[in-house]
Amino acid sequence: MRELKKEDIKQVIEGRGHVGRTPMLYDMWIYPWIYEERREAFETFMDAQIKDVDLIDLVLPDNFQAPEDAPDYKWAYEGLNEKSGVGIDAKCIAEEWEDMESVYNSFPTTEYPGLIPQKPLNKEKYIAARWCFCFFERMWSFRGMENALTDFYLYPDEVHCLFQKLADYYMRIMERVKEETDADAIFVTDDIGTQSGPFFSLDIFREFFKPYYKQMIDKAHSLGMHFWLHTCGNIELYMEDFIEIGLDVIHPIQKYTMDYQEIAKKYGDKICLLVGFDVQQTIPFGTPEEVRQEVRDLIDTFSRPDGRFMLTMGNGSTLDWQLSSLEALYDETEKYIKTWKE
Repeated sequence: MRELKKEDIKQVIEGRGHVGRTPMLYDMWIYPWIYEERREAFETFMDAQIKDVDLIDLVLPDNFQAPEDAPDYKWAYEGLNEKSGVGIDAKCIAEEWEDMESVYNSFPTTEYPGLIPQKPLNKEKYIAARWCFCFFERMWSFRGMENALTDFYLYPDEVHCLFQKLADYYMRIMERVKEETDADAIFVTDDIGTQSGPFFSLDIFREFFKPYYKQMIDKAHSLGMHFWLHTCGNIELYMEDFIEIGLDVIHPIQKYTMDYQEIAKKYGDKICLLVGFDVQQTIPFGTPEEVRQEVRDLIDTFSRPDGRFMLTMGNGSTLDWQLSSLEALYDETEKYIKTWKE
């Protein structure tokens, strides 16, 4: 089975037709280096698998840890130390909004040379550049989760200011990506859903998130790129709005949080669904046959004559994943996508 070309992936994303098989992007979320004594076996297996999209993981600033060649390339301002003994959602850099002025005054440069890892790129393949933490995820990493969930009501002007500064920062990153790699897509993460419903009301989403997502989507399109969004949980409430502002690809349509068959029926012709294979139950705890059954179910549910469907994992690999499950996943996908008929 040959890997798909750039134009194949564009055709699928834009709903211009099925290209003979479903694009396979499982490798985007499989990290062999985490498996310690099993690493070599995972690496050997993954080296032999289909990778339909070439992924660039961008190096955006961390809150506290800066690279050796750029000690100021971090979000925390000078003199602020990382808290110990608290959860990641409490290791914030601005517990009070007054602290954000110090953050803004020391915003890390967008011109850091190490932003884009130097790796060989196959220009015949579709290239996506990814970073984690966009608006809400970046906000709670700055303010802490408890503050972040109340700021929309208590400090609306400050939230708008933060999101505009972030949007401006990210849009320059997008320009660099296009200039330096000629990538075909920007892929960001921003979890705004929970297992049972969205984090925010539709009113909050429309006031605080939608305008800034739209700026970034419009920017991507002006640069000739697609815009992809990963957001875990139940985000059905926002789907129509994402489609309205031109989002090209959404991931993962998380199993057990939404009726994925209903999502496929209502939105499958309007936006490309990068459907994530379940990583909470099936991959870590399912049998190889249960993995195969889910592959068949996803392909049957989401395949369309006009495309708009790609397959990947629901999230990043964890230590409880078994190689036998991944072997079944790839084997069944390659077999079953050959049988799908319009």
